[in-house]
Amino acid sequence: MIGMKAAVFEIAGRLIGPGHPPYIIAEISANHNGRLERALELVEAAAATGADAIKIQTYTADTITIPHDGEQFRIKTGPWEGYLLHQLYREAETPFDWHEALFEKARQLGITLFSTPFDESAVELLSGLDAPAYKIASFEAIDLPLIAAVAKKRRPMIISTGMANLGEIQEAVRTARENGADRICLLHCTSAYPAPIEDANIRTVPHIAEAFGVVSGLSDHTLGSAAAVASIVLGGCVIEKHFTIRRSDGGPDAAFSLEPCEFKRLVNDCKDAWQALGRVQYDLVGSERGSLVFRRSLYAVKRIAAGEKLTKDNVRSIRPGYGLAPKHLSEVLGRTALREIAYGEPLSWEAIGKNC
Repeated sequence: MIGMKAAVFEIAGRLIGPGHPPYIIAEISANHNGRLERALELVEAAAATGADAIKIQTYTADTITIPHDGEQFRIKTGPWEGYLLHQLYREAETPFDWHEALFEKARQLGITLFSTPFDESAVELLSGLDAPAYKIASFEAIDLPLIAAVAKKRRPMIISTGMANLGEIQEAVRTARENGADRICLLHCTSAYPAPIEDANIRTVPHIAEAFGVVSGLSDHTLGSAAAVASIVLGGCVIEKHFTIRRSDGGPDAAFSLEPCEFKRLVNDCKDAWQALGRVQYDLVGSERGSLVFRRSLYAVKRIAAGEKLTKDNVRSIRPGYGLAPKHLSEVLGRTALREIAYGEPLSWEAIGKNC
């Protein structure tokens, strides 16, 4: 796949890919804390940050695991240490019967909402709600039957690659393409919660685009926005980041989520970084023109009488920039003034003559 060019594609009318502003996704995840009212409030708060899209997750505890108290089903490290898997997902799930209200709220606010399905029943639910895109979570990047089911919906697919090696990513992309997906974005991801900044490895973002001929970006679990901005600078097109209203409210994902003012700063910083990239440019740009006069040039720093020699004592390179360029200093020194040159007058060839 190396050498394939990533194709720009649309999600709900928004162009995504190289040459277009970064697409910023606010991931609500489990930060609804089990209340539909809070989930709706999160949609409203995320829309106000300037995010391009909001993402939820579609599963039930019973579709993602089983109620079992064996040691293999107990989380032993990280922010969810001590939880049984079924217990965690029961607490974190976004109930299927909330989805219609969440999609409707997003439509009212004019913001795109889509979701991460975790099994085929979730895929069908989202299809019935006319989801404009689908996300595959990093833990499900190896679930090829799920990827195939999503791909058959022929909507844009975003796949997080956390923990997947190159071979597994290749299998996921091949499965998606073979089943009808032609608009794919791969998000580099470090599946730790939170992820240490030194493990971000943002140089992977442009490599993954080149290696698989896809749009690339970052699903960011680091604290802050530095990794997200760095990925934009290196060519990333999509940023996904967890969002909450207040970390102090708690919840399974609160500790590594951004609050509204922080998320707004992330949106602005990523889009400013993209705009700052511009193009390779060495000529004067419009905003610089007013500064030209403050460059250095050659001035008379003492009164110079007609017929007097120009020396280091009476000519210097100073600001502003109305005189001869400093590069002419060696040509100027030793010449004789053709007329009186006043103190503070910019030097000109008219006053000192120029060799033919």
